[in-house]
Amino acid sequence: MARPPLDGIRVADFTWVWAGPYCTLQLAHLGADVIRIETKTRPCVTRMLPPWPGMKPGGLNRSGYFNQYSQGKRSITLNFKDPAAHEVARKLIARSDVVINNFAHGVMDRMGFGYDDVRKIKSDVIMISLTGYGDTGPYADYIAYGPAQVPLSGLSALTGYRGWPPMHAGFSYADPNGGVHGAFAILAALYHRGKTGQGQYIDMSQWECAMGVLAEGLLEYTMNGREPERIGNEDPWMAPHGIYRCRDRPGQVMGLTVDQFVAIAAADDAEFKRMAGAIGRPELGGDPCYATLAARKAHESDLDVIVAGWTAGRTAVEAAAILQAAGVAAAVVADNKFLSEEDPQLKAREYFVYKEHPEVGTLQHCGIPWKMSRTATAVRAAAPCIGQHTDEVLGQVLGYGAEEIAKLRAQGALD
Repeated sequence: MARPPLDGIRVADFTWVWAGPYCTLQLAHLGADVIRIETKTRPCVTRMLPPWPGMKPGGLNRSGYFNQYSQGKRSITLNFKDPAAHEVARKLIARSDVVINNFAHGVMDRMGFGYDDVRKIKSDVIMISLTGYGDTGPYADYIAYGPAQVPLSGLSALTGYRGWPPMHAGFSYADPNGGVHGAFAILAALYHRGKTGQGQYIDMSQWECAMGVLAEGLLEYTMNGREPERIGNEDPWMAPHGIYRCRDRPGQVMGLTVDQFVAIAAADDAEFKRMAGAIGRPELGGDPCYATLAARKAHESDLDVIVAGWTAGRTAVEAAAILQAAGVAAAVVADNKFLSEEDPQLKAREYFVYKEHPEVGTLQHCGIPWKMSRTATAVRAAAPCIGQHTDEVLGQVLGYGAEEIAKLRAQGALD
């Protein structure tokens, strides 16, 4: 089998919560040896978050949240109250290519692992800090968490219905988005090091990453001096463009009826004409009220009633299939049962992975969303139990003997 792209690259992973672990997950998918440095005295909060198998919490190794974003990594536990733990971390850094954290600004420096410290240990090391707001500026020391960070990016100002206040986007988008940006920056730094032999420090702001995908909101203000209006599921130009209710899901889920919806977007006049034919109303394509983009926007409420009347009599799968066959952008508003068990595309691409975990067994997890023709990428293992690889890493990577490891454990350095 071909070697994965990052085979031979080692990552000293000081991350926790979501942005950092999501970043190192991408590196693990690409073949890097990601060694997550944890502590049992202050474990990552995601080790204690649902969902849990069978809805039964218990211990630090059963969280579906943690186990999803830590696939393919190794875990060691260190107690940094003991000086010997610092020495173990320094030895790991000396044998690593990348050091990553997403703590608040200044935390790594106070621990003795700031960039000036780590490059003395390994001169060509690449270090990245995925802080909330970056290492400089008046926000550098601000506490960062998704529910505050996302609104500050401008996303909440764009999210909501007409006349309603700003709304949260539904989840903390800045975290995984920042993680992907961080992984990209690391790959660029590795490429640069390969050409020059030089390591470097990457100061990344999760907030700025989120702003980068919302530039049209800023441009609307800077170019036109106006704030974009919140318009719910509508689009400023396209119509129809929205979420339309369909027949309820056949059968109940846990005794409850489940609503189903389909998303539809007609990008231009030709697409709308095809859509009109597909829903059995070909005359709409030539109707002056609907024949052009401008006309459809002017009569969007009436058009939505027509479209909703058609979708109401069909399942979401049926509606999407009919419209896609006519060349119209439409998709099921997928619930989790549909994604997990029913979606034919995910099955065909074998997206989900099933790796045996020491405590929770073999469960379905999201896999890798790309396929490379010449280099192998794969989820190599389930997420680690906390400290699962401490002895393995200290012995095989750092060269500690069994007696030395036992001594470190006895004095509490290994948590």
